[in-house]
Amino acid sequence: MTLHNKLPVPMLTDETRLNVQARESYHVLKIVSEFVEAAEELRAIQPAVSIYGSARTNPEHPDYLKTESLSRKLSDAGFSVISGGGPGIMEAANKGAFAGKSPAVGLNIVLPHEQHANPYQDLSIKFHHFFPRKVMFVKHAIAYVVFPGGFGTLDELFESLTLVQTGKTPSRPIILVGTAFWQGMVDWIKDQLLTHGMISASDLDLMQMVDDEDEIVGCIFDHYQNCKAGFCVRPDNDWQLGL
Repeated sequence: MTLHNKLPVPMLTDETRLNVQARESYHVLKIVSEFVEAAEELRAIQPAVSIYGSARTNPEHPDYLKTESLSRKLSDAGFSVISGGGPGIMEAANKGAFAGKSPAVGLNIVLPHEQHANPYQDLSIKFHHFFPRKVMFVKHAIAYVVFPGGFGTLDELFESLTLVQTGKTPSRPIILVGTAFWQGMVDWIKDQLLTHGMISASDLDLMQMVDDEDEIVGCIFDHYQNCKAGFCVRPDNDWQLGL
C-alpha cells in the first residue's frame, strides 16, 4: 500500500495546508528565537551546575534547606547555579546561589499553573517552550544535581542520563541527593532494566547517590579539573566538545 493510499480522505485543501504551514513556521521561529536569546545570555555564566527538583517542596522542608545550603557552597566555590526559576527546590537553589559569589540563574517556563518566578535570580530567562529550556539546562552545566521531585524532575534526570549514555554530551556527574528517596528507583533499574538486558552494567555508573554536601561539591570540582578550553571532557576523550 502506498503512502498516498494511507493518507486521510479527503486531503487537506491547498488553502488549509498553507495556513497550517504558516502557523508551524511561525512556531518554529519562536522556538529558534528562544534558543538564540538564551544562548547569548548564558555564555557568560560558565562553569555552572544545574539543579533539578520538585516545585512543590516548601521552604521548611529539609530538602529545601539542604538545596539552599549546597547551592551557597557551589556558588562560593565559583560555580553558577542553574535552576528552573520557580518555587520549591528551584527557589532554594537560586536562593543559595543568590547569596553567594557566583550567579543564580533561573530558566523560567510559562505554565498555566504551579510555576512562578522566584525572586532570587541574578539572571532570569523566560521560555514558552520546554524544548529549548531543557537544552539550556544540559548544554551549559558541567554537572547535574537531582533532588527529590515528580514527573518533571524524572524527565530531566532521565534525559540527562540518556544524553550521557548515548554520547550526545560528554560524561558529567549526575548526582542524586536523598538516598532514602532514590534508592527504590535505583533498585528497580537494577532489578528490571539491567536484569532484562535493557541497559548495560556500566550504565549504572552514570549516576551516583551522594547525600553529603561537601562530598557533592568535591565531586563536581574534581570533574571540573578535567575541563579544557571551556569544555568539560573525559581525560581519555579530548575530542568531545559537548552539545
